[in-house]
Amino acid sequence: MVEHPLHMLVGNAIYNEFAKKFAVLRDPACGGDHSLPLFNSREKSGSNEFCDADMLIIKDNKIKAIFEIEEANIKPTQICGKFLTSALSCCYIYERATIEMDDSTIFIQILDNLSLKPNSAKENQWKNLERGVSKIIPVKDSKIKHYKLLFGNAKDFNFDPLIQYLNEVLAE
Repeated sequence: MVEHPLHMLVGNAIYNEFAKKFAVLRDPACGGDHSLPLFNSREKSGSNEFCDADMLIIKDNKIKAIFEIEEANIKPTQICGKFLTSALSCCYIYERATIEMDDSTIFIQILDNLSLKPNSAKENQWKNLERGVSKIIPVKDSKIKHYKLLFGNAKDFNFDPLIQYLNEVLAE
């Protein structure tokens, strides 16, 4: 089994912080027991499955937050692809449960910066990417209305900004 230290760290921290108030679903890399497929229609089929989320927060039986954690491929094309496939989706379907996205869903991407070389331009690139994506949302007909891109690694991730942000948007 492949180890995903940042996935596990984030998955456990979010679960421990929010699972008493909300349903927190995690894929296996984040400490859960099954994948979290997102679909572009309420019909469960391979042609309608667009991506698998790393983690979901469910509030009032709606997807309120979608998490994507990237530890390996940290290029803009990969980052934007994860956002767009989620933005084109409308619901999570697993077994007999179908959970729609909230009208104001949050998309959070967390990128691993551990492998970056000193003086790398990547973190500034990611900040520019976050500003760029924030300017184009909501994408037409998408329920993702908020976008947050954070970076760190399993050795020194600062959860304070993430927890504060989630507490603010989940209170809405």
